[in-house]
Amino acid sequence: MISVDGLSVEFGGTTLFKDVSFAINDKDRIALMGKNGAGKSTLLKIIAGTKAPTRGNVSAPRDAVIAYLPQHLLTVDSRTVFEEAAQAFAQIFDMEREIEDLNTQLSTRTDYESAEYYELIDQLSTLSEKFYSIEGINYDAEVEKILLGLGFVREDFTRQTSEFSGGWRMRLELAKILLQKPDLILLDEPTNHMDIESIQWFEDFLINSAKAVIVISHDRAFVDNITTRTIEVTMGRIYDYKVNYSEYLQLRKERREQQQKQFDEQQKIIADNQDFIDRFRGTYSKTNQVQSRVKMLEKMELIEVDEEDNSALRLRFPPSPRSGSYPVILEGVTKRYGNHTVFANASMSIERGERVAFVGKNGEGKSTLVKCLMNETECEGTLTLGHNTMIGYFAQNEASLLNEEVTVFQTIDDVAKGDIRTKIKDILGAFMFGGDSWNKKVKVLSGGERTRLAMIKLLLEPVNLLILDEPTNHLDMKTKDILKAALQDYDGTLILVSHDRDFLDGLVNKVFEFGNKRVREHLYDINGFLAKKKLENLRELERTIKK
Repeated sequence: MISVDGLSVEFGGTTLFKDVSFAINDKDRIALMGKNGAGKSTLLKIIAGTKAPTRGNVSAPRDAVIAYLPQHLLTVDSRTVFEEAAQAFAQIFDMEREIEDLNTQLSTRTDYESAEYYELIDQLSTLSEKFYSIEGINYDAEVEKILLGLGFVREDFTRQTSEFSGGWRMRLELAKILLQKPDLILLDEPTNHMDIESIQWFEDFLINSAKAVIVISHDRAFVDNITTRTIEVTMGRIYDYKVNYSEYLQLRKERREQQQKQFDEQQKIIADNQDFIDRFRGTYSKTNQVQSRVKMLEKMELIEVDEEDNSALRLRFPPSPRSGSYPVILEGVTKRYGNHTVFANASMSIERGERVAFVGKNGEGKSTLVKCLMNETECEGTLTLGHNTMIGYFAQNEASLLNEEVTVFQTIDDVAKGDIRTKIKDILGAFMFGGDSWNKKVKVLSGGERTRLAMIKLLLEPVNLLILDEPTNHLDMKTKDILKAALQDYDGTLILVSHDRDFLDGLVNKVFEFGNKRVREHLYDINGFLAKKKLENLRELERTIKK
């Protein structure tokens, strides 16, 4: 058991949280929830040992392994993918080398009766006992299994890590963590750079193979599927629920309703007593009663209602100009880079008003086809955009395309039209841009803040074909809900490239699957598609067994 005892964090005269205590047990799978700035990532870093609290401590058994995957990585690239993943076993390899060194010393020394010789024997005995207590592991097979599960292919194993994007290096760090088989895995937004199949594999691994897990994630489906306990950080304290995220939401609602009821009752008591004090202050016959009530109010512990964002801002896209009947038509489209074929002979027709998802493993061509549609890269075959098609495009690197020299407010004011201009401050607030950030220049914003700003900009442009490539990677659940509601009301045509199942649920009615150099059409929503894929995988397994 790992114990968190009396943690407090203070900085700049502000208390982030105070006297936080809880225990982490084997097989606990905990979702750490709370609004941005509540202290979730700070708490995770303290448990990981990378940050010190102002007060309190985290205690764990001496041999406990705690592994931490931060939200942002700073990696040094000097190995192949396979070599880097195998670093998970570096401690065991070092132990093996040390045993060999001790054996060499014992075989070459002749001072058999000396204290130093006996000390070497003791070191070797202790180290050997520890080494052989570790169950026999086929390291190469373990590394291969984890890398393949996380979406790498065998051809990647010998490539330098420097050739991979930040998202793939994040997966490599995750592979090293999983290979260590830690007693506690700490994960901060682990699914941001994973495709749907990798997330499903990761879920199965955490549920069936991991010990204890604490995760911060804005992927609601992922959190619901893997967690059995939810710890909410709010207003400097925590609430610990022994349920998953969806059940926690209901319990939190009931808790806040109860708090509000108690708060209202206490406020009435305070008002009644204060009214009595004001009315009879200075009345000799009531002196004792007045003093008694003053003391009672001074000693009263005030009930607080936990903060809750009740903003009901509902964003709407401007009405879509009418496009032709088929905004997108592909016939026999192929994309190659040199000798490498990304996909071949892809054909699709997307009707006006249709909502489709592009899904599949990373590297199978989803974003590449979007770039073909945007005329950012050339392809073979026939690609036709329909009459009067006006595209709104959110690229994965959209945040980097913003003008860095203008302010947050000006970025939105430049594209806002009509009545919406009077609501710019409300919109910025809904996307977590408070009044102190309106005049910040874009160049000082974090990557996540830039993503949110680019998303607001897109929300305000009148278009009839929206193409969003991984739009939710840096959005919290509330912001995603705002965006999803706006997309549900959107009356144009929608193409979504996303791995976020909860976000896609209710937004799309057709799925195009990218894989094995093909693009396949599925006339299902995302849940129907995933259900079908699970069935196909089982059938493939059965066919393999029969062979």
